[in-house]
Amino acid sequence: MERILTSEQMRLADKFNIENLGISKDILVDRAGMAVADEIDRRFLGGRVLVCIGKGNNGEDGRIVADVLSRKHGFSVATLTVSNGIFKIFDKKFDIIVDCIFGTGLNRDVEGKYKTAIEKINASGAYVVSCDIPSGLNSDNGKPMGIAVKANLTVAIQEFKLGHFLGDGIDYCGEVVAKDIGISIWGEDFVKRLNSDSVARFFEARKRNVHKGDFGKCAIIGGSKQYSGGVLLSKNALCAFKSGMGYVNLVVPESLHCGYIGQVPECLLTPLKDVDGQMIVDEKVLSSLLAYDSIAVGMGMGVSEGVYEIVKYFLDNYEGKLLIDADGLNSLASFGVDLLKNKKCKVVITPHVGEFSRLAGEDKDNIVANPIESARKFAEEFDVTVVLKNAVSIITDGENTFINTTGCAGLAKAGSGDVLSGFISGMISKSDDLVESAAAACYLFGSAGEIATLEQTEFTVTASDVINAIPKAIKAL
Repeated sequence: MERILTSEQMRLADKFNIENLGISKDILVDRAGMAVADEIDRRFLGGRVLVCIGKGNNGEDGRIVADVLSRKHGFSVATLTVSNGIFKIFDKKFDIIVDCIFGTGLNRDVEGKYKTAIEKINASGAYVVSCDIPSGLNSDNGKPMGIAVKANLTVAIQEFKLGHFLGDGIDYCGEVVAKDIGISIWGEDFVKRLNSDSVARFFEARKRNVHKGDFGKCAIIGGSKQYSGGVLLSKNALCAFKSGMGYVNLVVPESLHCGYIGQVPECLLTPLKDVDGQMIVDEKVLSSLLAYDSIAVGMGMGVSEGVYEIVKYFLDNYEGKLLIDADGLNSLASFGVDLLKNKKCKVVITPHVGEFSRLAGEDKDNIVANPIESARKFAEEFDVTVVLKNAVSIITDGENTFINTTGCAGLAKAGSGDVLSGFISGMISKSDDLVESAAAACYLFGSAGEIATLEQTEFTVTASDVINAIPKAIKAL
């Protein structure tokens, strides 16, 4: 598990180490510069290097980088002090450009000579290494401040920063590595990222003397006349089974029941009363699901008062773990989200940004600019675990927050969200820690997407392909 800090958290850590632990600023600058230089030396046998130097600590880091690369590692090094604005040096050919212009404290749009320097770097064709964070990128939300360096490699000093992964940061930073320079970090109030070791604990070896009843029951309720495929996909790939569940029950509209027979032979198949293909409350069927370990509801159900009443039934009567997705959330947004405040069960919601905007009554642009703050606020107010789906997903219960950075553009396909919901519904049954088990599901889903894309291309991968790659993602832990 890895920590991911805000710029303010990193600033306070620097300050504490300098003022309370007696580590001088000059020592930290030396260590940071050497860390960047050593990482470059580890990857390249040599070459022509241009180090672009700005003001403040990042500029001081750049001077150390230039000195170490030249004196210790034998690179051919030139430097550019950006404030001097002598850009003819870019007429020369460089193999590597090291970006040490701005650090994590940038709080306004890039202008003037600095903007020109960044334009020159981006147009250079060189391999670009950014010190701590690409210059011009907001270190808290990954938003370019007018313009930002597009790096091939970002060497994070001591800790990862939120801007490395949120927003456009995941595209601007390239590969990101964190280098320990001896800054002590205290406390636990950090956003975290799971790694393979953290996820592997959900898949410990099983005893031989077991049976299917030992591994829990999951129900997935979804589908409608208009959207018959969503819930089928969620199940047809057997996502909940692939998470390790013992029983999975697929609950579909009664009028469409025949169309599902034989499609998912491993699953139980239960019809639920519907009106013209949209499910309504049927207490006899719904009550039979109350003993299940987890229930997922909402995929492809359409927005209706009937769906709202089904969600309400579970909130009022169910004591397990309820995942609400898609039209379950849209129906809450349409007929009353305050229903979430009165519940017997633990709840996970899995909205994408559009669904979350409707649910929270918050502008999409504000959510994109402040995804962690928005998700945490909602999770605290309604006492739920939020999985805010995006290229980098936010998983939070208001107290503990994770981001998931696995995945790729191949997952930007219809049906991916349904697949993820099916997998999360199985994973949350494994642990009382909903936020971490949901984060683990996101990690594996993203990893499966990466595997499927490597086997094909990001253009051709479908949600079904991702499901087929889940076993490989689990075996790779």
